[in-house]
Amino acid sequence: MFIPKAFRETRTDVLHALICEHPFGLLITHGANGLQATSVPFLLYPDEGERGVLRAHLARANPQWQDLADGAECMVMFQGGNGYVTPSWYPSKAETHRVVPTWNYIAVEVRGAPRISEDPAWLQRLLEDLTHSQESRRPDPWSVQDAPADYIAGMLNAIVGIEIPIARLEGKWKISQNRSEADRQGVAHGMGNEGDPHANAQLTAWMRGEKGMSA
Repeated sequence: MFIPKAFRETRTDVLHALICEHPFGLLITHGANGLQATSVPFLLYPDEGERGVLRAHLARANPQWQDLADGAECMVMFQGGNGYVTPSWYPSKAETHRVVPTWNYIAVEVRGAPRISEDPAWLQRLLEDLTHSQESRRPDPWSVQDAPADYIAGMLNAIVGIEIPIARLEGKWKISQNRSEADRQGVAHGMGNEGDPHANAQLTAWMRGEKGMSA
């Protein structure tokens, strides 16, 4: 991922937080069948390994897992908030007109050598952890144990587990840091205007420092 210095985010806790907030990642591999990509929800175990470990599962019918079984490096992309930036938000537009549209966004790239698991106990724990991560916020959460055991056993046979110890973790926070203070404030104001068709509350929160800013 190309990351100009102004947009680089290096703090592990901030990068981990983005993954947890936006766990639906794009898994990218390159193997015997060329490039393959699958969108899949991941679960981050931040306290395992030097930079954390990602776990997920693929359908056994998905041939991509065979590329993962070879242990070659793979990539996972996590996309945070993103949105169009109109030149009309820049005060400098009125002064010079030397402005063009752009796109602000937040993204995290993970790389690592994957491991495959077909162990039922490992897969069961993953499904329980992944389910809990989403269901725990519901007033009446569903759990894996709510389904018949033989049904879950059949479902486990239809998936393959993925574990990716994170070897490389990079973040790109492109939120107008390369603009003047006046232009940055103009973008934050424009994105924060609920009446604007390009309003974006999530990016506005980052720009206004309501979430951790890029170092």
